[in-house]
Amino acid sequence: MTFLPIVERELRIASRRRGTYWTRILAAMIALGVAGIILMTDSPRITSVQLGKNIFATLAWFAFFYCLLIGARNTADCIAEERREGTLGLLFLTDLKGYDVVIGKLVASSLNSVYAFAAIFPVLAIPILLGGTPPERVWLVVLILSNTLFFSLAAGMWVSTVTRGERSTFLLTLLLILFVTVGIPVIGLLIDEFGPKPYAGAGKIFYLPSPITALGTSFENWTGRQIPAQLWSSVLCTHVIAWGMLLLAFYRLPRTWQDKAASVSALRWRERWRQWSHGDSMERKSFRQRLVDVNPCFWLTARDRLKPAYVWAVLGVAGCLWFWGWIEMKKEWLDEGFHFLTGFTLFTLLKWWLASEACQRFCEDRRSGALELILCTPIKVEEVLRGQLLALRRQFFWPAVIVLAVVFLFMVSGRGNEGWVMLCAAGMVMFIADLYTMSWLGMWQGLRARYSMRAVGSVIFRILFLPWIILVLLLIFASIANVRAFDKEDTFLGLWFGLGMVNNLVHFLWARQGLMEDFRTIATTRYDAKLPTETHAPKAKPAEVKAPVPAAGG
Repeated sequence: MTFLPIVERELRIASRRRGTYWTRILAAMIALGVAGIILMTDSPRITSVQLGKNIFATLAWFAFFYCLLIGARNTADCIAEERREGTLGLLFLTDLKGYDVVIGKLVASSLNSVYAFAAIFPVLAIPILLGGTPPERVWLVVLILSNTLFFSLAAGMWVSTVTRGERSTFLLTLLLILFVTVGIPVIGLLIDEFGPKPYAGAGKIFYLPSPITALGTSFENWTGRQIPAQLWSSVLCTHVIAWGMLLLAFYRLPRTWQDKAASVSALRWRERWRQWSHGDSMERKSFRQRLVDVNPCFWLTARDRLKPAYVWAVLGVAGCLWFWGWIEMKKEWLDEGFHFLTGFTLFTLLKWWLASEACQRFCEDRRSGALELILCTPIKVEEVLRGQLLALRRQFFWPAVIVLAVVFLFMVSGRGNEGWVMLCAAGMVMFIADLYTMSWLGMWQGLRARYSMRAVGSVIFRILFLPWIILVLLLIFASIANVRAFDKEDTFLGLWFGLGMVNNLVHFLWARQGLMEDFRTIATTRYDAKLPTETHAPKAKPAEVKAPVPAAGG
C-alpha cells in the first residue's frame, strides 16, 4: 500500500501544471522588485550595512504577512467544498484514513504557496552580501516564516472540517489566525496593564503563541549564537498549536462527512434566527411587496433585512473604539496620522465588504441553477443587474455617506495643510469610484467564477492592488532613468489618483460590456466547459452558386 496516496497523486498533477512554475517566477520577481526599490531609493543616503538591514527587514515582514494570511485563501475551503458537494463520503469508502485525506488536501491546496515562499529565499540572502546581516539570522527568519506558513495552513484545514459555507470558512479562518496572532497578545497586555500587582509580568506568557513575537525578537540586537529563549519558546508554541489543529482535523474529519439530523433545539434556534432576520409572515409579505414593486431581483438579493444592520453595527463598534482612543490619548489622538489610519481602515473595510457581497449572489445562483431559471422568465438582463445594484445600494449607501462625512471632518480639521486637504479629497473621490467599479466588477467576476471568494480576491487585486503595482514599476523606471519628478508629493499623489481612476474606468467598461453581452451565455454554461470567447458566432458566408457547366455538344 502506498503511503499517503493522495499526496503522491497531487504532486504528480502539480508537476504538470503551468501555474506551478509561474507562481514561483512571480513571487521571485515581486521580491526582487521590492529589494530593487529600496536599493535605488536608500543607497545614496545610508551605508551598505544599513541598506542590507532595511532590505532584509522589509522582505521578511512582507513574507510574514503572506505566510500568515495565505491559509485563509488556500486551505479554508478545501474540505468544506467536498462536504457541500457530497463527495467527501466517497473517499471513506476506500481504505483511506482521516490523516490521508487531511494531509493530501493540505499538500494539494498549499503546494503553490510553498513554492512561492521558497522562491523568496534567495532574495532574502542578498543582504548577506551587503553586510550587517549574518547568515544564521537569515536562516532563523526562514525557519520562523516556514513555521508561520505551517500554522496558517493548519488553521485553515481545521476550520474547513468544522464549517461548510464558503464565506464562513474564510472568515472563521481569518478570525482564528488574527486571534492567535493579535488577540492573545492583547490579553497579555491587558493583564500587565490592569491586572493585580502579584500577576505583574505574567502577561508575557500570552505573547508566545503569536508568530509576531518570534519574528520581532529575531530583529533584536543579539550577537553570535546567543538566540533569546523567548524566540525559541514562541516558535515551539506556535508549532504545537499548528499540530494541535491538524490533529483535531484528523479526528474530526471521519466524523463530519455524514449529514446528521438537526436537534429540536437547533431547529428552534434556526427558526428564531430566520424570523429575526426575515421577519414574521406579515412582515415578510410587506417587505416583499415593497421590493418586488421596484424590482423582483431586488427582493431576491435583499431578502435578509439585517444586512444593512450588520454594516451599521461594525461602524458603531469602530466609532466606540475611536472615541475610547480619543479619551485615553486626548490631543495626540487628533493627529493627522491617526486620522489617516482611521479613514484608510474605514475605506478598506467597506470596499472589501462590498466586493464580497457583489460577488456572492451571481456565483451562488449560477452554481445552484437559480440564475438559469430567472433567465427563463420575462425578466431582462438589465433588470437582473439593476436589482443587484439596488441591493448593494440599500446595504452600503448610507454607511458610505457617513464614512465620507467623517473623512470630510478630518479634512476640514487640517485646512492649514494643503497636502493633507488634497490627500483627503483624492481619497474620497477614489473611494466613490472604487465602490461603483467594484459593484460592476464583482457581479462580472462572481458570474464567471465557481467560488465566490476567488472572485472577491480577483476584484480586490484588480481594483486595490493593481494600481499600486503599476505605480511601483513606474517609480523603479524613474529611479533607473534618474527622473526626479516623482519626488514631489503633489506629483506622486496626482499619479496615484490618475492611475486609480484609469484603472477603475477600464475595469468598469470591461465588466459592464461583459455583463450586457455575455450574461445569458455564461449563466447557462457548465463550469467544466470552456467559456465562449465570442458572444455571437460569426455569420456563415453564403455558399457560392456556380453556374452549371454545359455538357459537350449541348
